[in-house]
Amino acid sequence: MQPAAPHAVEAGPRSPLAMVMTATPRLLLAAVPVVTLGMLSFVPSLVIAARRRRAGDWAAFAGFAATNVAWVLWAALTPEETRGAEFAADLLLVLVSTLGAAAHGLLAGPSWRMSRPGVKDEA
Repeated sequence: MQPAAPHAVEAGPRSPLAMVMTATPRLLLAAVPVVTLGMLSFVPSLVIAARRRRAGDWAAFAGFAATNVAWVLWAALTPEETRGAEFAADLLLVLVSTLGAAAHGLLAGPSWRMSRPGVKDEA
């Protein structure tokens, strides 16, 4: 059986169109911590946790929120001229809050759009 439009792109689960449509929200979500230089590093994990409603996702959100709070407090208490261990701690907090949150937004799993653990993805 031939499709009605022979050159139409089908939006099946493995079509290029479906892959782009499912990857775009993840890329945008992962870009938030990178664009804000870690200041909004909790946003991807908050969105994922709100959609999935799982304890592990809420734990990841709590971890990134705590990292963000620690980074803001550390930046407020650190003098402008930092060297050695203080600079290493600043760099570590920035890297964890920025790159870790971006990686979490990208690699949270294929079912990150699910609202509940028992509900199948409609895409």
